[in-house]
Amino acid sequence: MGKEKTVEVKNLKMVYHTISGETEAIKDISFSVFEGEILGIVGPSGCGKSTLLSIIAGLISPSSGEVLVNGQKVEKPSKNIGYMFQRDHLFEWRTILQNVLLGLEIMGKVDETSYKYAEDLLDNYGLGDFKNMYPRQLSGGMRQRVALIRTLIVEPNLLLLDEPFSALDYQTRLAIADEIGIILKKEKKTALLVTHDISEAISLSDRIIILSNRPATIKDTITIELSCPNGIRTPIKCREAPEFRYYFNKIWKELDVHV
Repeated sequence: MGKEKTVEVKNLKMVYHTISGETEAIKDISFSVFEGEILGIVGPSGCGKSTLLSIIAGLISPSSGEVLVNGQKVEKPSKNIGYMFQRDHLFEWRTILQNVLLGLEIMGKVDETSYKYAEDLLDNYGLGDFKNMYPRQLSGGMRQRVALIRTLIVEPNLLLLDEPFSALDYQTRLAIADEIGIILKKEKKTALLVTHDISEAISLSDRIIILSNRPATIKDTITIELSCPNGIRTPIKCREAPEFRYYFNKIWKELDVHV
């Protein structure tokens, strides 16, 4: 892959200290994420996927090893790293537009240009008519789209997606995963996606890392190459590709557990 490395994870180890002793959550994990790539991370429940994202985000420090984003060591949260959680965390007392502008507001960067950019993003992704409404007036899927736009508007170099669709019903989940996958590719964003859903990982990711049971190590890295119908690579179209079942079965066997 002739692209620049956006993320370099080097020999990460995470040990939690509790009253009953030490728990090793992550053990000797190393990988890179390239510019414009969506890297999926799957693994058994409780294997340390969210811990890994929290370290990359700078929210917690590893016991050893390091993370570099654009060549800079990650030691604390940064505007270069956007984090999208399972829940949308929208403020109910702020309008949709005000929610989208929150990150820029905190950075002291709300001006006429950024205000217009926020409105353009909402228009582009089907939310322009809802900008003066409040979160409670939107569906779950629409709220997740607002959460993504709020993350994109501060123009992070890296997006971390931690089970971002798991709170949605299945039909909405499929539709929103498709929309967000298209948005990420259109905006040429580099992203790390943690998910329990193997189909979701295959349809959204360029590569997938499979983690072992705790302490998490990398069991395998799989490059996803799908022949999508009519050459249109959207997450929903990817599920129709002839190679899809092969990847699903391979990952299922590697996990060797019900996820």
